[in-house]
Amino acid sequence: MARRQFAVIGLGRFGSAMATTLAELGQDVIGVDANPESVRRLADTITQAVELDATDEKALRAVGIHEVDVAVVSIGENIESSLLVVMQLLELGIRSIVAKAVTPLHARILEKLGVSRVIFPEREMAVRVAHGLVMPNVIDYIELSRDFSIVELPAPEIFVGRTLKQLELRPKYGLTLIAIKRRPTATAPEVTNVAPPADEVIQAGDVLSLLGSNERLGALDAMLKR
Repeated sequence: MARRQFAVIGLGRFGSAMATTLAELGQDVIGVDANPESVRRLADTITQAVELDATDEKALRAVGIHEVDVAVVSIGENIESSLLVVMQLLELGIRSIVAKAVTPLHARILEKLGVSRVIFPEREMAVRVAHGLVMPNVIDYIELSRDFSIVELPAPEIFVGRTLKQLELRPKYGLTLIAIKRRPTATAPEVTNVAPPADEVIQAGDVLSLLGSNERLGALDAMLKR
């Protein structure tokens, strides 16, 4: 994985988790917050933790924010500050900006300003949990659009021992298998096989990543429940 530079502005619960995860993934992370306690908590975890006013362009430039590859703005609760920070980042020439939004209007303004991606962390987590409650066989769920999603689920017993060609996932179920996660032995690291070939045999313990319409995914879940 290529090493990149990230700035995370706003080190609340979401921002702290984002900065920590990026650091664990081997990335350079500058964390920024006006709260000294928030900065202190991450001082030994990320590349650089800085206490400053993120609406101050000169202060941002002084700590090298203008040189990062991606900036994450997680000041969702204070909409005015969020918008001001995004504007400063755009002035600094940062092309990739991810911003947290708390209302639809906030999101629309962020999009019009030109951020790369707007996220609703609470909503997105609620959607994933809700789908997990409705489809208990599902380990994880990613919404691609209102009608299509990707789900991860343990390989059903009826799939085990059969090749992808034999399963005919697309003609029979209307689903596309995009990856298989497998642990060769109990102590071995997990291996992900992306776009596996037709002669790949599904094994017990595999986790399948399936892409399809929500209707088709729901039909598969209903079949597995039976």
